[in-house]
Amino acid sequence: MSDFVYQRSYRGKVKALILDWSGTTADAYVVAPAVVFVDVFKAQGVEISMSEARGPMGLRKDLHIKSLTEVPEIRERWKARHGKYPDQGDVDRMFADFVPKQLDCLRKYTNLLPGVATVIQRLQAQGIKIGSTTGFVRSMVNILEEEAAKQGYRPDSSVAGDEVKHGARPGPFMVYKNLDNLGIHPIQSVVKIDDTVSGVGEALNAGCWGVGVARYSNYMDMDTPDQDKQFPKEEIERRLEKTREILRKAGAHYVIDSLADIEPVIADINARLARGEKP
Repeated sequence: MSDFVYQRSYRGKVKALILDWSGTTADAYVVAPAVVFVDVFKAQGVEISMSEARGPMGLRKDLHIKSLTEVPEIRERWKARHGKYPDQGDVDRMFADFVPKQLDCLRKYTNLLPGVATVIQRLQAQGIKIGSTTGFVRSMVNILEEEAAKQGYRPDSSVAGDEVKHGARPGPFMVYKNLDNLGIHPIQSVVKIDDTVSGVGEALNAGCWGVGVARYSNYMDMDTPDQDKQFPKEEIERRLEKTREILRKAGAHYVIDSLADIEPVIADINARLARGEKP
């Protein structure tokens, strides 16, 4: 028996990008879901802040609500209002309230982030496929895609949080379904791009390259898409560095400010793949 084991090594190039929606391609600072989470809890007589609402961002929305009900401070506020801690029935009721509220306001938060349409069109012209994953359900993704198409962004595949059996990020299955839709393999040829910890985890669990995007991320903690105009450059940079560090600590292979900056990353990954490196 030989003392050596020989392994096959992918030396090709990046074939596909799998993109998140809010905070990555559209909806600066991920305002759309955050405002609705606040509203849904308020309807139950429980106040939560936008910062609290952002905590579990990236999870499928029903699981996001469940995660919020597990935050100790929110649980105590709930008990003070309702005389008991929140349970799964409360979660189900709030998610049922969340869906129409989110659908009702979603179009207000569908502006693409700067440079997204241009860079994606350029990459698609080179033959790179574009997929998408999200914590939104299909009825919401339909709205996102319709509005994005008007602005020049058309992914080749999209998978909603309710379209795989195990849709919760950081699980990898939305990535895998995209790859099935696109006919793309091996996993080393895939780059997942996201503004959240759970999205970076999705990449790591899938076994592909993970890129964090910071400039319009959930973790910038803005209450409106244009609130950044109220802050001096020093405050924006402070929040930006904090966001970069969150994404680095999550295990992202690269952290960039914007999806518009992705081409040098792809070039670097291609060079690493050519050397036989893996994610």
